[in-house]
Amino acid sequence: MPVTCDVVVAGHICLDIIPTIFQERIEFTPNSLVEVGHAVLSTGGAVSNTGLALHKLGIATRLMGKVGEDSFGAVVREIVARHDPSLAEGMNVAGGEATSYTVIISSPGQDRMFLHCPGCNNTFGADDIDYAMLDETGLFHFGYPPIMRRVIENDGRELVEIFRRAKETGITTSLDMCMPDPKGFSGSVDWPKILRSVLPYVDIYLPSLDETLFMLGPRGGSEPASLPADPGIPDLLHDVSTTLLAMGPSIVGLKLGAMGLYLRTGSSGALRRMGRARPGDFRLWEDREVWSPCFRADVVGTTGSGDATIAGFLAACLRGQVPEDCVTLACAVGACNVEAADALSGLLTWEQTLERMSAGWARADLVPAPEGWRRCPRTGILRGPKDRGPY
Repeated sequence: MPVTCDVVVAGHICLDIIPTIFQERIEFTPNSLVEVGHAVLSTGGAVSNTGLALHKLGIATRLMGKVGEDSFGAVVREIVARHDPSLAEGMNVAGGEATSYTVIISSPGQDRMFLHCPGCNNTFGADDIDYAMLDETGLFHFGYPPIMRRVIENDGRELVEIFRRAKETGITTSLDMCMPDPKGFSGSVDWPKILRSVLPYVDIYLPSLDETLFMLGPRGGSEPASLPADPGIPDLLHDVSTTLLAMGPSIVGLKLGAMGLYLRTGSSGALRRMGRARPGDFRLWEDREVWSPCFRADVVGTTGSGDATIAGFLAACLRGQVPEDCVTLACAVGACNVEAADALSGLLTWEQTLERMSAGWARADLVPAPEGWRRCPRTGILRGPKDRGPY
């Protein structure tokens, strides 16, 4: 069957309400009033952030999200349709359910805070995926299961079913996470067991390091782990990615926030099993270990920066780029994202992104190359001591 679409992005979608905040830091106290500016309304969640970013990067994209038959749901579909009317066609409108929304409090001098209503994302399940559409698609990406209760309850039974059925279509699969709530349901599930069950059906796994450290701890750990800023981080990245690769994926990317994106890949045998969107030249992808620092950016907000990074990586993969270029494009798209308050306004087209990079866009400062690592003077990419890249 011919491929008629490059990627389907499914999973979490919501309405983001982002007030403009002028203060460097906000302290909320009882009966207080904080004056803010106008609010930006945008769609949020992986379906919107990653899916619409891929669309802007010129990738033929379809979306599979679930919204309620309510006012917020109508706004979500309207915003999506502005990008392309066909993108709203795959949305599942659930009667009698509430659309998910998030109030994002993002001030310049402190980390973001979120007030989130999961809505009908909590009822999303395996039957909400149109598997017939996957028969005609190269890559299937799913995002944010920790805030989609049904897909992670019962040890992730619905999430496993989604990826098992997706792989049966011959598609390449990709999965992204978000941080579980340590005090909520997602913080109490057995994440190691869920990962062991679902990752055999996942080809490309793209979580952040802090999410991964939380999930690999005992019963997910008790608090989110902080990214260690010390000389031991290369060994930590290698050990964590080795653990994840052993669970099934062929490609593991660990988002490191301001420190960039780390990539590990498996053997050529694993890469050959990746489905329709697998790399064209396995010699360039097998047994790779590379680390891309971020690009310098005038940071306005970080909403959706990880999703934009994933979109840049997947877009480069779908265009047949080598690993070094994939992680570079990922960091470039992520850097464009943070130059706007919402998840999409800062993004450029694929051609504009390449043009900005070719004009001498500088990388952000990174610690000196760790012992045993090599830095490419031309690209700024770091290659690990066990990287088997051909150049």
